Order: sequence, then C-alpha cells, then structure tokens
Amino acid sequence: MRRRIVFPPVETANDDGLVAVGGDLEFDTLLEAYRRGIFPWPISTYPLNAAVPHTWFSPDPRGLLDFPNLHVPRSFLKFLRNTPYRVTFNQAFEDVIRQCARTPRRDQPGTWITPDIMGAYINLFQRGHAYSVDVWEGDHLVAGLYGVVIGEFLSGESMFTHQDNASKQGLYTLVHHLEEKGITWLDTQMVTEVVRQFGGDYVPRQNFLKRLDACDWKRPRATIFP
Repeated sequence: MRRRIVFPPVETANDDGLVAVGGDLEFDTLLEAYRRGIFPWPISTYPLNAAVPHTWFSPDPRGLLDFPNLHVPRSFLKFLRNTPYRVTFNQAFEDVIRQCARTPRRDQPGTWITPDIMGAYINLFQRGHAYSVDVWEGDHLVAGLYGVVIGEFLSGESMFTHQDNASKQGLYTLVHHLEEKGITWLDTQMVTEVVRQFGGDYVPRQNFLKRLDACDWKRPRATIFP
C-alpha cells in the first residue's frame, strides 16, 4: 500500500523557513518534500555521528541560479583556459557526499550532513533521483557537488573543494551541461559566495513555487545525465 505523505503548507513556515519537525527520510518522503518546495536541513551543525531530529524548510526568499543571468568572472575564464581539472557526472556520488560532510568549513565546527542524510541521498542516487558533479586532478577527487534531480527540477545541496577554483569549475560545467539539456535554473536553497559570484540571487518563495509547478516531473535522469 502506498503511503500518504503530508507536509504542512509552506505558507505556515516560520521566519526562518522551518515548516515541519519529525517524519523520516524515506524515498517517497523526500520526493514529496522537494515537489512541494521543502527540503530537510538539521537546525544546527553536529558531530558526524550524532543522531538529530529531522527538520524541514521552505525559506522565503529562496536561493536560485538562473542560467540566463549567469555571470562568469574574467579571472575564472582565464583559469579555465589552463585548468588542470576534469569534470565528470555521477562517477563518485558516495565519495562526493562524504567529502561534503567531512571537509572543514570556516566557522562551522560540525556538519548538517548527518549519517541519516547521507544514507537517504545515497538511496536517492541509486534510485535515479540524485546526481553528483565530480572534479578530478588526475585520479584524485579534489572537489564536487551533489544534488537532487526529479524530472526537470534540480537542486544543488552541498559542495566541497580541496583546490582553488575546482568547485567553481564543477558548478560552471554543470550549468552549461544543463543548459544543453534544456534546463534553465538550479535551486540553490541559499545563496553562497560561489553561487553569488555566478549570478545567483534570492527570489520570493511564491516565484519559486510557480517554477516548480511548470516542471516536467516525469523526465528520466538518463535524459539529463546519460
């Protein structure tokens, strides 16, 4: 019997975007959440092995990277002409999400990518609804990002880097690849410094929800990442 997954209306979220507490991270729960503009995000950072309650967010405004508004700094274009890195898709998903969890970040003592989150997104990947961007220097994974893909909707969940400009090259490559596949925007949830450098910005939640309504949710991942 198919479960009935119920989330509160996103309009009931508090000022921080918190819309629900509890529930699980099962496959169908995550798909329903993303279709409604909701995503899981622990309310703080924790040691990697900590057990934490599930909290669900739909912030207003919402971070978004609109590909027609892509801005590429001249210094980065110069770097790309002699980059030592190569980029693949979906070749190292588990390594990418583990590195996103373990790579230290400035002013962030722990991680929101808990073992439960990690397992849930690995399951999403194995079932065709997550992707990774893998950045290599030789045979060494030096940067990457991962996200959710449901039909024509894609999110960027987290990224890591061990080398200057490596994660930027991953995001830049992803944007151009998605444009070639007819995708015109990426849900970034928040606007990080890297996203802002490429022209990302915040949009009202209602604007974001209208974009969700226009998505083709049935498009297979294989048509975007063969």
